[in-house]
Amino acid sequence: MGFSGVDALDDERTVRRLRTSPDELTPAEARSVAATLLADGAFSEPYCEWLPTWYELALIAPVRYGDWRLRRVAGAVAERASVTATAPRFSRPTDVRIDGAPALSRVSGFRERFLLADSLLHLEWFDHVAAADGIEVPDDLVARTREESLSYYGGERDRLSPDVRRFQRHLFADDRWVRRVDEAYGLDSALFGLWERLLRDERRRLGGD
Repeated sequence: MGFSGVDALDDERTVRRLRTSPDELTPAEARSVAATLLADGAFSEPYCEWLPTWYELALIAPVRYGDWRLRRVAGAVAERASVTATAPRFSRPTDVRIDGAPALSRVSGFRERFLLADSLLHLEWFDHVAAADGIEVPDDLVARTREESLSYYGGERDRLSPDVRRFQRHLFADDRWVRRVDEAYGLDSALFGLWERLLRDERRRLGGD
């Protein structure tokens, strides 16, 4: 997207230090790692609220445990480097109205809710983590992406403006991350497979239309 500050941190070096010598993380690197872990941990419980009740009930216990583990690691990383980091507050359906109506009033089915949730919460995740990394994401783009995406995936809008569409195509690229996690831990998870397909199909659709 051409955002300023994308080269402020060396991602590969940060990952190497985190794996082999976390005490050597610079304050900027530690802040980035801690902010990302906190955002990852806080992401899933609000996400579950956007999806059908059966999904939320099935995942709420492991989601909360994962959040607790990630907060512990993030706290240790931040403390070693004497930096502070926070988690974002992700939107929940009760916080949002779309085209004047309750957030979930115009969506039905797992896929529609999944895409609506991802279009909003991944934007909020990226905005928070990018700020911690020193990446300058224009406030106007974030605001327009939020407004257009909510109306497109959960309301009355029939298309996204070109720059918002491009931004969302990048945000939906999490299918690759889902696949890597599934493979790294040998999960062979049907749920991870579903997430990957939904994200991949939407990313490709946004890039191909």
